Amino acid sequence: MDQFEFDQLDEIQPRIKNLYGYSGKLLEIFAGNQGEIVHKWHHYIPIYDRYLSRYRGTNAKILEIGVQNGGSLSMWRNFFGHQATLFGIDIDPSCAALNGKCGQVRIGSQSDPDFLESIVAEMGGVDVVIDDGSHIMGDIRKSLTTLFPLLNDGGLYLIEDLHTCYWETWGGGYKSRASFFRMVSELIDDMHHWYHDSGVKHTNLGNAISGMHIYDSMVIFDKGPVHTPAHSKVG
Repeated sequence: MDQFEFDQLDEIQPRIKNLYGYSGKLLEIFAGNQGEIVHKWHHYIPIYDRYLSRYRGTNAKILEIGVQNGGSLSMWRNFFGHQATLFGIDIDPSCAALNGKCGQVRIGSQSDPDFLESIVAEMGGVDVVIDDGSHIMGDIRKSLTTLFPLLNDGGLYLIEDLHTCYWETWGGGYKSRASFFRMVSELIDDMHHWYHDSGVKHTNLGNAISGMHIYDSMVIFDKGPVHTPAHSKVG
């Protein structure tokens, strides 16, 4: 991973602006950060803005999996504003010290359904989930299968750093059946179950994913009603 590190901090903002054509508020927050460390891939910044900007200045309920040193929660608070309900979860007990600083922090495992359900209940629902947690295949699956059904209609579920799908130490591997991208492929088939005879494999997810967006190391799922497709000939 070291070969991808960009350590010219003064050049982050012009690099993202030039390469991705983005110069919005989130870039200012990220590149100008002077607080706790925020560690993000550069191409994530315009993707975040594209999908999450509609929640800025609203009372949206945001859950981030993975707190670490709190820098990301600080970035999201600055981006979404004070009206948003912002929760972070982490398995590291030391993260409890960050509770109340930029959002609420709770300690527990992202692979524990009871814990996750209790967090969503405490939040009063959830509009956006950002999985920046362990990046381990089993944890990613368990979080998604628990949280996506609890996501409000119209909500978004973002999973980051999916390059770990290609790494055996994270439970993945190239073409591995355990790779989360195998599940993504199955969910694509589920979205298109109208056109094949194999049914829906992930019934608790496939009947509510209205869209899917795949980027380098990131997948975003749209939560919404799914209707029987229809087409017409007009004119």
